[in-house]
Amino acid sequence: MALGKERVSPTLYARGMAKKQLEKLPKGVDSGSEANLDKYASLDGEWRAIGLSSPARRALVDAKLYKVSDLRKISLEDLQGLHGMGKSAIARIKVVMAGKKINFRRS
Repeated sequence: MALGKERVSPTLYARGMAKKQLEKLPKGVDSGSEANLDKYASLDGEWRAIGLSSPARRALVDAKLYKVSDLRKISLEDLQGLHGMGKSAIARIKVVMAGKKINFRRS
């Protein structure tokens, strides 16, 4: 393993040593210790506003669905098949869609 490219172990991270280890990584190299949540924070604003859980928001963003109107692109079955979408999130989405008179794609 080359110097400066060490991975951060969960133990070191838990002890607060991750910062020191991350400083050794070159810029742009992912440490692999945690998901890049900044990506989601910049894209899930509309989902956050309607009160969806984090797993549901991440599932929608990963499926490139960034706003309620984007749900026209998929069927209800496709939405239910997304990892992270629970019954509560789907029920909340259906209420918001009904309010905006938006329908799922027919399967």
